[in-house]
Amino acid sequence: MMKKRREMTTTRRSALKFLSNIVCAIFCIPSLNFGTAYILSDFEKKYSLQTIRLLEDSLVIDMLSMLILDRELEKKWLENPDSFTIAEWKRFRSSGINVFHISHDNGNKFSKDDLLQFFASYNGFIANHDQFFMRIDSIEDLNRVKRSGKIGLMLGFQNSEHFEKVDDVNLFFGLGQRVSQLTYNERNLIGNGSTERSDGGLSDFGVSIVERMNKVGMAIDVAHCGDRTTLDACELSSKPVLITHSACRSLVPGHPRCKTDEAIKKMAVTGGVMGIPGLRMFIRDREPTTIDHYFAHIDHIAQLVGVEHVGIGSDIDLDGYDDMPLKQQDALRKSYKESYGFRDKIDIEGLGHPKRMFDIAEGLIKRGYSNSDIKGILGGNVKRALTEIWSI
Repeated sequence: MMKKRREMTTTRRSALKFLSNIVCAIFCIPSLNFGTAYILSDFEKKYSLQTIRLLEDSLVIDMLSMLILDRELEKKWLENPDSFTIAEWKRFRSSGINVFHISHDNGNKFSKDDLLQFFASYNGFIANHDQFFMRIDSIEDLNRVKRSGKIGLMLGFQNSEHFEKVDDVNLFFGLGQRVSQLTYNERNLIGNGSTERSDGGLSDFGVSIVERMNKVGMAIDVAHCGDRTTLDACELSSKPVLITHSACRSLVPGHPRCKTDEAIKKMAVTGGVMGIPGLRMFIRDREPTTIDHYFAHIDHIAQLVGVEHVGIGSDIDLDGYDDMPLKQQDALRKSYKESYGFRDKIDIEGLGHPKRMFDIAEGLIKRGYSNSDIKGILGGNVKRALTEIWSI
């Protein structure tokens, strides 16, 4: 009886495999006329076979993408890891993103104790779901994460106020923090944020923090820093400096969260990488703001300092800000200064969805970028920078 049941199971599996191959033959093979292929489980969107192969062959790293923007849902996941479902995991897996830098914003003030709790909670979440996620601590982790089939989570924070003394850099490095933004939008003991009234650059304490971060192998992020603080960090750091999620001020004149050409050049001299975000107010100062305007920022950096210094730092979760609960989105808007320039919508159409990396790759192909350059933009460039930063 058991033998017969095994034979029936084997026959059923063979049949399912045969049917699966037929489906792939019909839907996944590129069309002779259009050269396109469907991504299984997402039949509404078609991408070229070249795009799909690029995503398959690349280590795709989002330089800034929170696991979830909905703080209530995040709290639920962290306090009760079992509430995270397989269906939610599959959405991350099908995004094509291999590594998420889940650095939180600092819209609310966080004390050192808050940050200890933050990193402890995420370490617990990852440990509870080690079949789904792995913490990215080293280049060895980046080398094996794609083969593992897991999603890599790189722990960071968008402020360094929790470094109350220099030795705190070592403490949080030991808890898994591998990236730290020197300031958020406001001034702290290290330096000045992008929306401060004046910017005096790095303090003496800030210089010592930069030196210690270099020593332990923690990446310096200046995405929200003021202009002088950004330049100081680039001039003083002995390792590549990251701008994980910012855009070009020459294309969006006057926006404090965008970086000047001088800052971009200084970043490039360090060997750093700048990730381009998918938020419309950073990409263009008026409507319409389209995906073509997004690609203009990639083009600008590539022409200014070289394509090897460009990456993707979406600054959203899988679905973007426009899908946040309205109450939370309203509170978010009110927590920033008017200089941020929020409009009716925050996300850029074509990028505020889980498959955005496919759209970015597709757009770069159409703009004439080589496969090698696209692989670099999707993650290879930041991996190269992290290799140097994390090598002690």
